[in-house]
Amino acid sequence: MSNLALWSRPAWDTDRWLRDFFGPAAATDWHRPADGGFRPAADIVKDGDDAVVRLELPGIDVDKDVNVEVEHGRLVVHGEHRDEHAEEKNGRTLREIRYGAFRRSFQLPTHVTSEAITACYDAGVLTVRVAGAYAGTRPQRIEITT
Repeated sequence: MSNLALWSRPAWDTDRWLRDFFGPAAATDWHRPADGGFRPAADIVKDGDDAVVRLELPGIDVDKDVNVEVEHGRLVVHGEHRDEHAEEKNGRTLREIRYGAFRRSFQLPTHVTSEAITACYDAGVLTVRVAGAYAGTRPQRIEITT
């Protein structure tokens, strides 16, 4: 039978406790956000002939920090999730919320223009509707001759 030590370090070693519990970056990078930046989650759903893109942007001032554009045939949503509490760091902090610039882009059908696109923001979700994105996309049967 072997001996197994569940905790071999002093119980009051806070840095090691953070590392063990939250992962290796928790204690060493407690003063900055996690690597990888901010990338909002997105859903794209079909609603009749329209495409609806929903992006999670909680806590963002969309009037100042978000742009929705059509660029080279792509729907582009870009902006920045700002850390409003950056100056309030007194002591150690565990940061799981990601901040920074973001950019998401989605290919548009060739017939869609910027006039077909509307955007609204409610309850932390940016909803972009692309009217007529799926218009004329139903498959048409082609007769095979023999």
